Amino acid sequence: MDFEDTLWTLLGLALILLMLADVFHTLLYPHGSGPVGRAIMRGFWLLTRKVRGGASSIAAPLAMAAVIAAWASLAAIGWALLYLPHLPDGFIYGDGVPRGGNFAEALYVSIVALSTVGFGEIVAAHPLLRLVMAFQAVAGFGLLTATVSWILQMYPALSRRRALAHQLNLFREAAGTDGISALDPGHAATLLESMAENVASVSIDLVSFHESYYFHEVEQRGSLPATIAYAHGLASDAQGTGNAELQFAGRMLQAALDDLAEVLRGKFGHLGTTSLDVFDSYALHHKHRRAPETGSS
Repeated sequence: MDFEDTLWTLLGLALILLMLADVFHTLLYPHGSGPVGRAIMRGFWLLTRKVRGGASSIAAPLAMAAVIAAWASLAAIGWALLYLPHLPDGFIYGDGVPRGGNFAEALYVSIVALSTVGFGEIVAAHPLLRLVMAFQAVAGFGLLTATVSWILQMYPALSRRRALAHQLNLFREAAGTDGISALDPGHAATLLESMAENVASVSIDLVSFHESYYFHEVEQRGSLPATIAYAHGLASDAQGTGNAELQFAGRMLQAALDDLAEVLRGKFGHLGTTSLDVFDSYALHHKHRRAPETGSS
C-alpha cells in the first residue's frame, strides 16, 4: 500500500477503536460513559433547553437514538476506510455487478457486513480481508444486542427515580404541614430508612447510567429534582427530634442525600457548598421548582 492507502487504513482503525471504546465505557464500564455518547447526550440537552426555554422530555430519547446512530456510523465508516485501499482488486464481484473503487462502494460493502445481511455479490478475495469482514459482522451483531440491552437497562433506573419522587410526594401529602411529627417515631424512622435506601439506589443509577440524568419528567409529581429538597427537610427535622431511633434514620437519610449531591456535583457540574444548594441547582437545571420544605425545628 502507498502512503494514502496507509493513511486511510489508520484513520479507519482509529474510528473503529473510538467506537469500541465509547461502547465499552457506556455499556460495560460501570462508572462512566464514552466521550461520544456523553457529548451527544449533553448537546441534545443543551440544545432543547435553548430552543424551548426549558428541558424537553424528548431530548434524552432522541439523544440515545443519536448515540446509537453515531456508533453505527463510526463502525460503518471505519471499516469502509479499511476496505477502500483494496477495492476493487481485493474483492470478487458477482456476475453483472459493476466494479467500483470509490468510497461509496467501500461504504456499501461495510454496511452489508455490519448489518450481517451478506448479499454475497461482493466478497473479499484475500483471507485477511475475509477475516476482517467476519469480525465486522460479529461486531455488528454485538452492537445491536448491546444497544438493546442499554435501552432495557435505562428504563428500570428511571422507574426507580420516579418511584422515589412519588414516595416523597405521598409522604408530604399524608403528613401535611406537621411532617414527621405527625407519625409515630418508630414508623417515621422506618419510612426514612426506606427513603435513604431509595436515594442510594438513585445515586448508583446516576453513576452507572450517566444518560439517565438527561431524562426530563413532564409532571412534577414524578420529578426527583422537584421533590428531593423535601427529603432534605425531613432528614433535618428527624435529626432535631429527641428520639434516638428517628435521629439515626435522619442521619442515614442525610448521608444518602449527601452522596447524591456529591454525584450531582462531581458528574454533572452542579455547584453548591451544601447538599441543599446542589439540589437547588439540580431543580433549576431541570426547570422544576423545588418542593416546599418541612418546618425546621
